[in-house]
Amino acid sequence: MTLTSIIIPTYNRLGLLRSCVESIRAYTDSPYEIIVVDNASSDGTDDYCRANKLTFISLPENRGFPLACNLGLQLAAGDELLLLNNDVIVSQGWLANLKSALSSAPDIGMVGPVTNYASGRQQVETGYTDIPGYHAEARLANVPDAAKRLETTRLVGLCLLFKRELMDNIGLLDERYSPGHYEDDDYCYRARLRGYRLLIAGDCLVHHEGSASFKEVFSSSLQELVERNRRLFMEKWHVDPAQFI
Repeated sequence: MTLTSIIIPTYNRLGLLRSCVESIRAYTDSPYEIIVVDNASSDGTDDYCRANKLTFISLPENRGFPLACNLGLQLAAGDELLLLNNDVIVSQGWLANLKSALSSAPDIGMVGPVTNYASGRQQVETGYTDIPGYHAEARLANVPDAAKRLETTRLVGLCLLFKRELMDNIGLLDERYSPGHYEDDDYCYRARLRGYRLLIAGDCLVHHEGSASFKEVFSSSLQELVERNRRLFMEKWHVDPAQFI
């Protein structure tokens, strides 16, 4: 079976990373590797990675999300590559259903899940109020169902699975968007320019805490950062990314 490299950029919030890794280990049946890229955390993240025998890169300073992803991608051994936020929790069938969507047609280049918290079409109504409730809801939501796949023009980078062939064709994330926001919009746009299609796998529900690391570092200036990077996207492509949401 194809190896999936799961790349998790992280900055502090060790509790979130631990929950993320534990959920992957509990609910992933297909072959995978985890690569943690630590943006100079001060909360024992490196010690946790060592103790749990995780492959990790430890950066001397916070270099932001796109660069961390790129370092992980360059270290990855898999033919399928998955960028995963540290504040995501997965449940049964998650990766199998994403992989099934990715392999459903030769021109599918990227797939993403549905979730409780995201911008755009991937956010869905959920009824749970805690993590046990999420897993109970996911048991029903994650029953494999190709009819729940939806073609889209944009996928959010919180949980993004793509083929190595796509990365070989379009390159790494654009680091001009550091520390983050719109690098995923940019990557999706580049993929579509090369003829790849994007799918939302409606039969994969993941839990997302929501911008946890960004809230910690950029809480006061988050909207300013989003606006800056939106302008960078428009200067680069001469198109408004809002039309893809």
